[in-house]
Amino acid sequence: MLSTACSCLIVIGNSQFGQIAMQTWYAVQVSSHLLLHMPIASQAQSPALATQPTSFIWWMVMKACPFFHWTARFSQSQMTFLSSSFKESAERMLSFAEMTVYWYYYLHCMLCELSGQRCAFSSQRNEQFCMPDPHGSRIKVIAATSSVAAFVVLLVTVATVLYFSLKTRYNAEIHMRVEMFLKTYGASKPTRYTFSEVKKMARRFKEKVGQGGFGTVYKGELPNGVPVAVKMLENSTGEGEAFINEVATIGLIHHANIVQLLGFCSEGMRRALIYEFMPNESLEKYIFSDDPNIFQNLLVPEKLPDIALGIARGMEYLHQGCNQRILHFDIKPHNILLDYNFNPKISDFGLAKLCARDQSIVTLTAARGTMGYIAPELYSRNFGGVSYKSDVYSFGMLVLEMVSGRRNSDPRIGSQDDVYLPEWIYEKVINGEELALTLEATEEEKEKVRQLAIVALWCIQWNPRNRPSMTKVVNMLTGRLQSLQMPPKPFVSSENELMP
Repeated sequence: MLSTACSCLIVIGNSQFGQIAMQTWYAVQVSSHLLLHMPIASQAQSPALATQPTSFIWWMVMKACPFFHWTARFSQSQMTFLSSSFKESAERMLSFAEMTVYWYYYLHCMLCELSGQRCAFSSQRNEQFCMPDPHGSRIKVIAATSSVAAFVVLLVTVATVLYFSLKTRYNAEIHMRVEMFLKTYGASKPTRYTFSEVKKMARRFKEKVGQGGFGTVYKGELPNGVPVAVKMLENSTGEGEAFINEVATIGLIHHANIVQLLGFCSEGMRRALIYEFMPNESLEKYIFSDDPNIFQNLLVPEKLPDIALGIARGMEYLHQGCNQRILHFDIKPHNILLDYNFNPKISDFGLAKLCARDQSIVTLTAARGTMGYIAPELYSRNFGGVSYKSDVYSFGMLVLEMVSGRRNSDPRIGSQDDVYLPEWIYEKVINGEELALTLEATEEEKEKVRQLAIVALWCIQWNPRNRPSMTKVVNMLTGRLQSLQMPPKPFVSSENELMP
């Protein structure tokens, strides 16, 4: 049985018997050399076949490839092989003929294949020629695709090796910078723990209690049983700046309204901060809760002033009470934690910046903070220079959210014109309308909420010069409502300096 590995082709030869001994045919490559034997049938054995014609026609199914030379030997003098069906003809030929087929690979066919074409033979012209190979273009495409893929793999490999090499060197530089900082601060810094101690303290990081912009917070416990919050700085960026900022700021200060840093860990690129534990989590949970009971139990008019005042006093201490002024740059509900008695404490100093107390303007390479709480001057210096007044703006936005129970950009407020929360509250206050929070409050409680709203509107003035300092804010919150002036529209910049 003849088996091949190329495409199907019909080969027709026309010749006299005397010339059969050496005849050139178009055939196919099965291997470099193939020998095929087929049995013979005589005229008597095959009466259905016509005999004695002057010529005969051979039909053969092969698979197209190069040109070969083959020789056939027959025991009959003449034979005519005819059939109405190509398939039947081929089968009869294989059944009644005996031949030895020799295959020779010609140079012309090699040249055809090298050029990506197929070798063919024309019986009319009695010559070989090259014809386009339908599979050749596919092979070229596969070859081109393979080359491109190999190049891409090589490029990715080189880029990966380069990335990890640079990252290793970068991490080593960060580690050196952090260690130099810790040596500079010496014994004045909080307790330093090893990573194994931190892992044991955090109970192998099983109880997650929060997620911040600079890491994940887990609940833990000191050896003496004191509950703590362990903040792992997995995504610490900025050359270790977040870690250094935390240790350099709250690690050296103590205030009732600032969360206390009890310890830290710096072991290679594994860094952690250990804080006092705040069981009531963040203020954000209560302001924006979908559960009305949670909102009403905390943010009732009688508690709001105390929470706002506590935050203001903590910020005043950062701005005025330390040897160096500390600018937080990320005051928002999420970063205000609540202790057992719902006393507010400022946390997350990852974006904080230290500056001299007499330095009025600070330089930043980019805006810092969270969208919605960032002061206009952090986006554009056309509004003024960046200073501690930028924190005052964030505080104002936070208080507006407290008195409304809504985010500073909230589509639930109403039409698109009313979406901007400061404008919505300003219209309520200027027209003497009550906020939803005060609908069931006493007159005294309504006045307290109105007082908070007016102070907040002063804090979010676009012109930093029109915003009060945090010392002034504390005085405004502890003073009488009647002594407060109504602020101008906070979303309109004014060149003239105004005082509350």
